[in-house]
Amino acid sequence: MNIDFALVLVVLTLLSGLIWLADSLLFRQRRMDRAVQEKVQAYREPVAVEYARSLFPVLLIVLIFRSFLFEPFKIPSGSMIPTLLIGDFIVVNKYAYGLRVPVLNKKFVAIGEPQRGDVAVFRYPVDDSVNFIKRVIGLPGDTITYRDKELFVNGERVETSGKTEFTTRDLKCTTPRVDARRLQEQLGTLQHDILLHETARSRNGQWVVPEGHYFMMGDNRDRSNDSREWGFVPEENLVGRAVGIWLNFDLDKGCADWSRVASGIH
Repeated sequence: MNIDFALVLVVLTLLSGLIWLADSLLFRQRRMDRAVQEKVQAYREPVAVEYARSLFPVLLIVLIFRSFLFEPFKIPSGSMIPTLLIGDFIVVNKYAYGLRVPVLNKKFVAIGEPQRGDVAVFRYPVDDSVNFIKRVIGLPGDTITYRDKELFVNGERVETSGKTEFTTRDLKCTTPRVDARRLQEQLGTLQHDILLHETARSRNGQWVVPEGHYFMMGDNRDRSNDSREWGFVPEENLVGRAVGIWLNFDLDKGCADWSRVASGIH
């Protein structure tokens, strides 16, 4: 069961705020007057009001920060290896693609649009209660072709170079497959690493990205559930752009890679 943390946070913020407001407007003065009449020296608020007054400012700050500025995410799978590893805790810039109403995800301030090569977090089109992270490959109107493990954007081959083995020296907490090969991909002006597996079949196809949608792929090209499988990401599903790693800890293996802390994401 996936818990919608944004919804829970909004509900708690509204509830605590309403309790505090209602008490301030309707009940607080009556209690104080009664305490004076009864000559009560130790005046105390009801427990619910006391908690609401204490929690509301904190919840409001967290809601604003998480909804409009930055939000933490944890990487649960290897679909973005070698850029992101299992156990990476990342920070996502929430305002990079515009400000959205919490829970409803409706954009009310347009700030920027995804650029080809961005590492973006979005709500999975098949199940929007699940967050995915992939690289933006295709923009609206682009023609994306993937053939024999080579990527083409609008008919032009995306250059790769520096093919090397990807071994246990490259990963502290995970053992890579023996057929893994690391390459540098030049996607426009951005160079980043990708991973190919020589024995895996190529998922060939051609896709034309419709308006208001994006084509996403994982950097671990042969081990990624992405737009080649389920199609395009609607603009309204965008969450933000991944900008940095603040911790790496694989809970299942009890393994940490401290060298990744404070790393940028490219």
